Amino acid sequence: MQIADISQDISEVLLTHEQIQAKIQEVADQVSIDYKDKEPLLIAVLKGAVNTMAAFSQALSIHANIDFMSLSSYGSGTSSSGTITVRSDLTTDVRGRHVLIVEDIIDSGITLDWLVKELRARGAASVEIFALLEKPARHEVKVDVKYQGFVIPDKFVVGFGLDYDERYRNLDSIAVLDPKVYQGEQEA
Repeated sequence: MQIADISQDISEVLLTHEQIQAKIQEVADQVSIDYKDKEPLLIAVLKGAVNTMAAFSQALSIHANIDFMSLSSYGSGTSSSGTITVRSDLTTDVRGRHVLIVEDIIDSGITLDWLVKELRARGAASVEIFALLEKPARHEVKVDVKYQGFVIPDKFVVGFGLDYDERYRNLDSIAVLDPKVYQGEQEA
């Protein structure tokens, strides 16, 4: 039996685990100050933002509630379809709450733009965004990010929750996936 080594599918590591943790702590420290009297509701979109949500919520020094939504705009490919599907909704009423969306990556911005508008329509007192990664070259919709992590180049990245066809989420770093893995598809 041959054991798979996912490192063979990686062309380069963009961000190490230590760099990611340091940035998350830096942002969590600022959020802890900004929301000290607000007990924010942290919302993450499944599945990609789970690692970011876990690390971020643990780094906060204030009380915060957590909830999740499952949205889809990708399917199994590498580029967004542009149509948002709600697979699983929040269990928390956002009316009157200070919401902080904890996002793994802003690519086209389409999903995040939809989510911000949806949460405001549901009566959230405020809606802000923390995005661990942002790819400005891919933006189709302008999204205001209050808490910014890393700006990355227009390369297909995996790890720390980010996937390709449900694989590579378990990497503890952010890495560029070797194009041979998704041969024939357009990069996202």
